[in-house]
Amino acid sequence: MNYSIILYVIGWVLNFEAAFMVPACVTGLIYREPETSALAAVALFCLAVGLLITKKKPRSMSLYAKEGFVTVALCWVVLSALGALPFVISRVIPSYVDALFEVVSGFTTTGSSILPEVEHMPHCLLFWRSFTHWIGGMGVLVFVMAVLPLAGGTNMYMMKAESPGPSVGKLVPRVKSTAVLLYGMYIGLSLLQLVFLLFGRMPLFDAIATMFGTAGTGGFGIRNDSIASYSPYLQWVITIFMILFGVNFNVYYLILRKRLKSAAASTEVRVYFVIVLTAILLITVNISGLFPDIWTALRHAAFQVGSIITTTGFATADFNLWPSFSQSILVLLMFIGACAGSTGGGIKVSRIVVLFKSVQKELDVIVHPHNVKKLKMDGRVIEHTVVRSINVFIASYLMVFALSVLVISLDNFDFMTNFTAVAATINNIGPGLGMVGPTGNFSQFSDFSKLVLTFDMLAGRLELFPLLIVFAKNTWSK
Repeated sequence: MNYSIILYVIGWVLNFEAAFMVPACVTGLIYREPETSALAAVALFCLAVGLLITKKKPRSMSLYAKEGFVTVALCWVVLSALGALPFVISRVIPSYVDALFEVVSGFTTTGSSILPEVEHMPHCLLFWRSFTHWIGGMGVLVFVMAVLPLAGGTNMYMMKAESPGPSVGKLVPRVKSTAVLLYGMYIGLSLLQLVFLLFGRMPLFDAIATMFGTAGTGGFGIRNDSIASYSPYLQWVITIFMILFGVNFNVYYLILRKRLKSAAASTEVRVYFVIVLTAILLITVNISGLFPDIWTALRHAAFQVGSIITTTGFATADFNLWPSFSQSILVLLMFIGACAGSTGGGIKVSRIVVLFKSVQKELDVIVHPHNVKKLKMDGRVIEHTVVRSINVFIASYLMVFALSVLVISLDNFDFMTNFTAVAATINNIGPGLGMVGPTGNFSQFSDFSKLVLTFDMLAGRLELFPLLIVFAKNTWSK
């Protein structure tokens, strides 16, 4: 285990966290808020520790699979642990467990909250809270790779550990160039949405915070009713961009390279849009009687489908009050999630596609035992190692999910609340049903349950294995 390079990367993450807090500090100075001092103090502390750690470069600047996964897990834990401090120091969220839950929810782009209301929070902390979504959406380690020169297999292993999806590939030969490309597309889409929001006369601060939540598919709102009080135009803009940020960024790269046929040939993206459109149609018909006209029902259905499948978590209506058929569709979408290589969470559409193909193959083998059939997607054979990793991921996912539901049930809340609370956190959704629905929050859970759900958020964002490997018996052996 190359401990020195792990510590070195953590040091750089602290330096960047200090830099990430600067815009929030500037916001506080503009609004003349005393809570700005808490942000500034934590930023200076992060910078001091980060500079101290990175002062001396390790002898070896390489790390590989085991170190890469451990580095990513520890970086996210450290990032969250220190990112919670401004809320505690300013007394806006006095409990450290609550503040940690809120910040982890931000960085992991979950959007679950312990806050009963947010409109009276200082602008600087509202900005920091929303900005954590944007930072965590593409991944802080991807950002580090874009600017920090590392050697050997380091970059690829860290990208694999942090990027959501069953497999990660390089868009261009160099991993650093891939990271720059990803962030370039991410920033470009973010700014495009900001322009559309401002065109709809959304206030600048609201537009920036909403853009952060949409781009990172996070869902922290700066109004108590989330997005409900904004105009239909703004709701449609947010709907469209939520769905766009749920698309695999490889497709945007192909579009930029004018390889439109290759982009359109993506099985995962086609299935993703079929699921989205089908869910919107079914829910619109099912809830049409709850709204004045079919177009209003369509707008709310499209928004909630886009919000849930991309794991954003914004809301325009209380879907706790919708028919059980619509609620069931939304719960299913929680588990499906967005595309691999997007900023969304969940199991991922590509995994669902491969699982269906695996079932179909097994059925064919039963009917025709002597036939040899290989799984294919987008014209390429799916390697056995990919299928095996997906099967292991699903098994691990179900075990963590079941254990989490069992543990938080000690708080003695109803099953719907417990089940969807875990579904909302491990899939990085935000709201669930019951007490944790769009008009509720997670504040009533015990501190122990909040820590379990915090673990679920981190595990879900990092696709389980980077966090689980930290607890593996052989990880820390030489």
